[in-house]
Amino acid sequence: MQRLNYHHLHYFWAVAKEGNLTRAAARLHVSQSALSTQIKQLEEQLGQALFERQGRALVLTAAGQLALSYAESIFTSGTELMALLRDGRRLEREVMRIGAVATLSRNFQENFLTPLLARSDVELVLQSGSLTELLSRLRVHTLDMVLSNQRVHSSADDPWRCRRIARQPISLVGPPRKSRRAFRFPADLASVPLLLPGPASDIRASFDLLCDQLGIRYTLRAEVDDMALLRLLARDSGGVALLPTVVVQDELKSGALVEYAVVPDLQESFYAITVQRHFEPPWLKALLQRPEAEVLRRG
Repeated sequence: MQRLNYHHLHYFWAVAKEGNLTRAAARLHVSQSALSTQIKQLEEQLGQALFERQGRALVLTAAGQLALSYAESIFTSGTELMALLRDGRRLEREVMRIGAVATLSRNFQENFLTPLLARSDVELVLQSGSLTELLSRLRVHTLDMVLSNQRVHSSADDPWRCRRIARQPISLVGPPRKSRRAFRFPADLASVPLLLPGPASDIRASFDLLCDQLGIRYTLRAEVDDMALLRLLARDSGGVALLPTVVVQDELKSGALVEYAVVPDLQESFYAITVQRHFEPPWLKALLQRPEAEVLRRG
């Protein structure tokens, strides 16, 4: 297998960061022609164009953007390695790269990551995507952790460390009821328009199964994969949403929404997925050991 030329990668990284061949050449103390040749050789090795010209500017292609994310991780890790092994210390500001499944509750993410935001020695980089995309980045160490609402299982090829960090019942949530009579579950379920997670959601599958078992035919107003959008619709549409209450914690606190009922035997779990590291930062261990009530802001 052909090995990557890291000298060429460093030149590419410098040009991508500067956004200009002339400035990058001056910074690296090489000629523009030599720098251009090095990048050309890297593109030939990778089989992809990394830049395209737009007027006088060099703009990253899609392949270039991907290469830059890897280069950032590689050179940051190299600097951290030198500081750790040569000087016995970590960098004053350590970069923490966390991926979160795109449909995951933004409130949950904020609650979980709040301790990192308060640290002056940690620089937080957040990325979103599908679970498959994020695991591929975790596999090659361009991410340090992935947050998901789906458990993954380790194998010989992928020794994931999947830890459940919180679990919460699923509720029916909607605007304050005009009637003084409390919502009755499941008797009133068929009489309200429902806002539900999409068909691919485990929550939706379990809810549909429960309705089948109870013989309930509900009215579907909308199905939404994204929890942030489901939160907005729950707040503004007048429909009744099926979701973990952490998603609408602010609306529940303000009284804009109320919890109608907790759906029995229906829960969502939140997981932190990592890979084994020889030097695990102490803040990572502390982050994963936070009490569930604190992560979900209960009590």
